[in-house]
Amino acid sequence: MVVAGETREEDGSVAKPWRLCTVQQVEDVKSVVRVLPLWSSGILVSVTVNAQVSLTVLQALTMDRAVGPRFAVPAASITVTVLAAFVLAAALFDRVAAPLCAAAGKLAITPLRRVGLGHALNVASMAVAALVERRRIGAARGRAAAAAAVVPMSVLWLVPQLALTGAEEALHLPGNTALFYGELPASLRGTATAMPPLFIAAGSYLSAAAVDAVKRGTTWLPDDLNASRLDCVYWTLAVLAAVNLGYFLLCATTYKYNNYGGDDGNVKAQTQTDDVS
Repeated sequence: MVVAGETREEDGSVAKPWRLCTVQQVEDVKSVVRVLPLWSSGILVSVTVNAQVSLTVLQALTMDRAVGPRFAVPAASITVTVLAAFVLAAALFDRVAAPLCAAAGKLAITPLRRVGLGHALNVASMAVAALVERRRIGAARGRAAAAAAVVPMSVLWLVPQLALTGAEEALHLPGNTALFYGELPASLRGTATAMPPLFIAAGSYLSAAAVDAVKRGTTWLPDDLNASRLDCVYWTLAVLAAVNLGYFLLCATTYKYNNYGGDDGNVKAQTQTDDVS
């Protein structure tokens, strides 16, 4: 209902846009609110991934980085595994897994299912990281105590956890992008594409704060990584990732698609269409 003073007499435009909104504006806000619980689950994924990548570089500095007689892997370069796994997993998913599932009809992978698979791989990656770190610490403590001593364990042991992280990101990020882009109205396409980078940024800051809090509040991360309990840090991240997976599943099971037809993955007819060739 429009009351006196809410529109300008000269042109009829809205004088107080925070009090008077169109139906479309209200629906736009409602569509954003509906996806916010799903969006928020991405923050903790970003926290665990950023923490893992940072800590993996520290692990690599204490491990045998020789690959062959003449080459040593730079510690920071080990994280390239994440990018390589991302590219490979994304290609396999889009070109092999998704078409096979679509051919099976009811098993088509919708955006929520893709994101859910990413969450599951996030838990697996943290658990593998904890197991590898437990082995590294065992190898370190079997030698004479020396700060920053190189552990007799190949840096390639870090590849599986990073590969799982890359595969997780190949499912999680495109899945979220497709979800937000498909579910938000055309007037909010820019907002939809900005939502995944937003939870990545939030997770980056929170992961740094979390690692600092662990270092200040526990004895798990001393200056000498060989005397640390980094495995406990990874197990904590695995538990958080598992809880986050449960939270996502709860949100996903109660969410109703606007533009997807459900289990068959077909896109519903939209009232607003994009001119995309």
